[in-house]
Amino acid sequence: MTLTRAFLLVLVPSLACGAFGSGEVGDEKSCGGDGADGGTAANDGGVIDIPTGDNPFAGALGYINPDYVAEVESSIALHPDQADALRRLETVSTAIWLDSIAKVADLDRYLDDALAQQNALGQSVVPIFVIYDLPNRDCAALASNGELSVAAGGVARYKSEYVDAIAASFRAHPDQRIAAIIEPDSLGNIATNLSVPHCAESEAAYRESVAYAISQLSMPHTFLYVDAAHAGWLGWPDNTMKIATIFQEVLTAAGGAGKVRGFATNVANYTVLDETPERFDYQGNPCHDEATYVEHLTAALAAVGITGKGFLIDTSRNGRGGIRSEWGAWCNVRGAGIGERPAASPRPGLDAYVWIKPPGESDGTSDSSAPRFDAHCAGPDATTGAPQAGQWFDAYLLQLAANATPPL
Repeated sequence: MTLTRAFLLVLVPSLACGAFGSGEVGDEKSCGGDGADGGTAANDGGVIDIPTGDNPFAGALGYINPDYVAEVESSIALHPDQADALRRLETVSTAIWLDSIAKVADLDRYLDDALAQQNALGQSVVPIFVIYDLPNRDCAALASNGELSVAAGGVARYKSEYVDAIAASFRAHPDQRIAAIIEPDSLGNIATNLSVPHCAESEAAYRESVAYAISQLSMPHTFLYVDAAHAGWLGWPDNTMKIATIFQEVLTAAGGAGKVRGFATNVANYTVLDETPERFDYQGNPCHDEATYVEHLTAALAAVGITGKGFLIDTSRNGRGGIRSEWGAWCNVRGAGIGERPAASPRPGLDAYVWIKPPGESDGTSDSSAPRFDAHCAGPDATTGAPQAGQWFDAYLLQLAANATPPL
């Protein structure tokens, strides 16, 4: 895999763009389709060639979510003195979380907007969607519990009302590349948390539901990445082999490993790309960073017959190490900073750095009297004053922007 950085950033509404071209981060390239590695121009019908089986981010533009731009603008209105720095965030592609059945109603709006930009620019515009509505979701935590339960027929509803509706929208947009992250905080819980009763009762539903989502959402123009947790969760060798075996079993049930492009790590987490001095004890974990974890997971996957997969790493908030007293701290971590900007093929084996967790959106409420409160969100490493998961956390955005590494 060549070390080009060809994942481009779209500026809306002007449809200008700043490119991650070949060479160092920040190099400028035009949006015309002939400068970035892997780019293809539109044909006379405005259709972009879809690189089936290849890295979908190579030569592509990242879709800018207008809803995220509006959130950033709300902070700029409160802090006009920081407008220049904050507006740089509006030029970066962030993933769109489909975390409820109701959110699926907006899917066509995003896809239509991305397609309109693509046809205007003559270059692929890739939206990233997070598939995140499993029954008994996030079984070992509380902050992100979802709307569906296994006991109340959640598996059937997940299939018919959620996955099938997403599949219909994807199928109706065959002329654009679509990337999807499959169910964060799901299969990792099967690997390590079956001692938690809620996770034990969720295992069969997780396996069945994830396999169904993969089987239904896999199409020639879609690129699926199964969530693979992060180094601080599954980096220990036993855990790495457990999750590789689970992936093999679930992918077999879905129709084979060829249904997915690869795996996504560090989703909504804070683990650094490369090792830094930390305040916590690694406790024998050989994977001190996400790059090492990807290498170890690649080897574990090969041992169970899964090869040739690409990886995404969420770099939206992992710019700074040495900020946590325990590796398990995951909620609005104090001192965190925005990390590397999205880039295609930044290292061998990686399809891209991407921003899956939109910076500024909360991990969970710090109010102990609120619904879905999780003690991690009021722990010693957590930022106070946090709203519910997914809601806008203005003060936290300012912290992430101030601590951005590299700087905004």
